[in-house]
Amino acid sequence: MKLFGNSKQSKYSKGAVRKKPVGEPSHMESVIQEPMPGRQEHPQEPTRQYTKHTSIFDYAELEPSERRSRMQADYRSTPVKQRKKSRRKKCIRTLIALLIVVAVLASLYLVAVYSQIPFIRKWRDIYIQTAMSTMSHQWLATAFIPKSVIDECVQRRDDMLQSQINVNSTDPPTLATQTEATEPQITEETQSEEELAREHFYEVFWELDRDSAELYFRQHPDVLKNGYDHIRINESGLNQSGTSIYTSMDEQVLAIDAENEVLLVRVQLGGSRGVLAIAKDPSCLHLCPSGRFGSSGQHAGEIAQNNNGLLAITASGFDDPEGHGNGGLVAGFCKCDGEVLNSRHRGWGIKRLELKENNWLYINDAPNECGDDVTDAMEFEPALIVNGKQLAVSDYTALNPRACIGQSKSGEILMIVVEGRFVDSPGCSVELCAEKLMEHKCLTAMNLDGGTSAIMWYDGAVVTRCSNTRTPEGRYLPNAWVYSYKDGTE
Repeated sequence: MKLFGNSKQSKYSKGAVRKKPVGEPSHMESVIQEPMPGRQEHPQEPTRQYTKHTSIFDYAELEPSERRSRMQADYRSTPVKQRKKSRRKKCIRTLIALLIVVAVLASLYLVAVYSQIPFIRKWRDIYIQTAMSTMSHQWLATAFIPKSVIDECVQRRDDMLQSQINVNSTDPPTLATQTEATEPQITEETQSEEELAREHFYEVFWELDRDSAELYFRQHPDVLKNGYDHIRINESGLNQSGTSIYTSMDEQVLAIDAENEVLLVRVQLGGSRGVLAIAKDPSCLHLCPSGRFGSSGQHAGEIAQNNNGLLAITASGFDDPEGHGNGGLVAGFCKCDGEVLNSRHRGWGIKRLELKENNWLYINDAPNECGDDVTDAMEFEPALIVNGKQLAVSDYTALNPRACIGQSKSGEILMIVVEGRFVDSPGCSVELCAEKLMEHKCLTAMNLDGGTSAIMWYDGAVVTRCSNTRTPEGRYLPNAWVYSYKDGTE
């Protein structure tokens, strides 16, 4: 027997390692699997399986009570690395979207500010001029638009004013000649007194649509109780809707005063509403100063009432520091009833509107000498119509409340005021006012002080809204164009 050697050990000898057969549990596993004495075995609940939702619309299908728990479970079931990657992608997508939005907005801004496309340039000029023509809202232009662009727009308007230098009125036809040329031949032998009065009424108010007028008179017989020569209708109040009478130009009639030969109609200019007053007797027109001229202005209605006026609108501008002027200091030359109240003119390119002794309106350059035959005169800009021709004022595009005055070829005084700075009436350009006056055969017309000063007063009340609702009667004015009652009686 060998005492030493490398002979194999018996599987039962000391130190031998017993290999566990495949599938046989180990000792510890058998111990763990054996239930402990006195302990009741509870069946293990099955693990709840969640369906991963990838869209918010999937969660919307769940009940509110289950939606939150399901979203939390889906979030926990997502690996951390995957959640970080998802957040990173989301941030990148958000950043790209913001960059695209910024790039688009920047492109639109550059196009809006610098483009020379006619349509864009037109509305850019309107925006700039509308903002710059106010005293308190110029920042709407200066805060967003470069100074060079604003200066260019303003310069074009100034160039337009300079182009009107030496464009002045010539002598119009006399009123007598004009009247003789248009007066129809009416004989008493063929027509009764009432028929003569009716024909004279429609001769004076040639603008009226006869059918709509006669229908209104039949519906309101009291209007004719004193005959056609004494018709007096007034439905021009701010809270009134006007009459059912229309003109041949499809303008609604607001008021008729046959004795004083005044007609008020509603006009719509570029989406804004206004009133056009047609006063037939130019000898009743005067430029009247405030009763406190030199120290403070007055409302247009006050000026009219102090001068036996039936109708009045704004006239000259005035010194208005930061929008707080009181109308006491008139801007530019001013002459009322033959008396010069201010001899300083405003500069080259400014026009002077003159009312002469022959009852015709003339437009002249402001620096030119004012003749002795001029009874009333004031300065403003721009001129709209000279010698029956509409001037180019397309660069004067601001949408603002407007006031203009003119005279037709037959001598009628045309006063127009357009409301502005309201949602339903933003205002209009002076070009639209000129076009409306041309429809009424205007021979001479000029723009007056607009903005908050634009106001029309008729027969005891304002008939247009002031853009500042806190001052419904309008601003204090240094003067006003007043159409007085005929024969000096109300």
